[in-house]
Amino acid sequence: MRFVIYDFIVIGAGIAGASAAYELSEHSKVLIIEAESQSGYHSTGRSAALFTRNYGTPLVRKINALSEPFFNAPPEYFTDNPLLSPRGALTISNPGEEAKLDATLRLSTKQNPIIEMNVQTAIAMVPFLRVDRIGRAIFEAGVTDIQVAALLQSYLKGTKNRGTNIVTNEPVIALNHMNDIWTVTTGKNTYQTKTIINAAGAWADEIGALAGAFQIGLVAKRRTAIIVDAPPDCDTDGLPCIDFVSNEAYIKPEAGKLMISPGDATPIPPQDVQPDEMDVAILADWIQHETHIPIRRISHSWAGLRSFVADENPVVGYDTVVPDFVWHAGQGGFGIMMAPALARALAAICFEHKLPADFEASGIIVTDLGISRLT
Repeated sequence: MRFVIYDFIVIGAGIAGASAAYELSEHSKVLIIEAESQSGYHSTGRSAALFTRNYGTPLVRKINALSEPFFNAPPEYFTDNPLLSPRGALTISNPGEEAKLDATLRLSTKQNPIIEMNVQTAIAMVPFLRVDRIGRAIFEAGVTDIQVAALLQSYLKGTKNRGTNIVTNEPVIALNHMNDIWTVTTGKNTYQTKTIINAAGAWADEIGALAGAFQIGLVAKRRTAIIVDAPPDCDTDGLPCIDFVSNEAYIKPEAGKLMISPGDATPIPPQDVQPDEMDVAILADWIQHETHIPIRRISHSWAGLRSFVADENPVVGYDTVVPDFVWHAGQGGFGIMMAPALARALAAICFEHKLPADFEASGIIVTDLGISRLT
């Protein structure tokens, strides 16, 4: 049998894999292999992402800033609709914990200011908050909603238009390298490529093990969320996202309702993760004590996976053990925000063995993203 030899096979069709394939396919023959029946099933499809420069590690914040031009002005024909919409973010502390907001306030910049807000103004902005549970409030007006589904589908459509093939329902079960070619075996087919892009999300270390690559120490963490009705007469369109610094919980308007998460990060093996019933019950009790939101019923509950390495920075670059195996993993809870910039970085590393000029101008070097820092 004569195989098509792809320039790149991307394993994983979430936002990391789709964006990487989009950038690579402009000049190469690319195949995306997805284990599930649909793209973005585990993390991307369960994300209600916001865009802000003021979130994550210092490196993540730099990468977020490099993604912003793409979100504000995507390439021609990439999408018919804006990728960002105004939201704003209100962060509050409980009485006695006011100092916990100092670190966030220090992230304020002239371009992305974070301001102090008195408690009365915060209550006027979000009427279902309890005045006796707010010790201090700060507000960042520049935070926006990311239209995650539109972003993912635009990347997939764009990479298909550039000639990329996408196969689904094909978990990778074996990887073998011989004579400068990788053979990728799934439960259904066999494919060949010059270079593998490991964008398998929480399963990236498992894919790495199949290749005999270095193990990056990826840890998948469960994040739980529920959807509840907003209080009567609550204008969800005008609400900001509300972050509770005391326990990292947050509330975000979502399609006329409220999405609420405890901000949990429970280590868990990679899987089709489901919400823990006890976590949901504890969250519902917390909502009723901390807010005036009536919990008459929970419309929907779910959980997603967020995957991190030890320093909580993304891993992008060539493996140090096996040849032509490129990591694109460990984006944690920042993957949607970083996707446009990281995809460009990955393509530059693959084609030119260096980072794009704007990365270098921001003081980011290849080893900041590569796996050598983890050895």
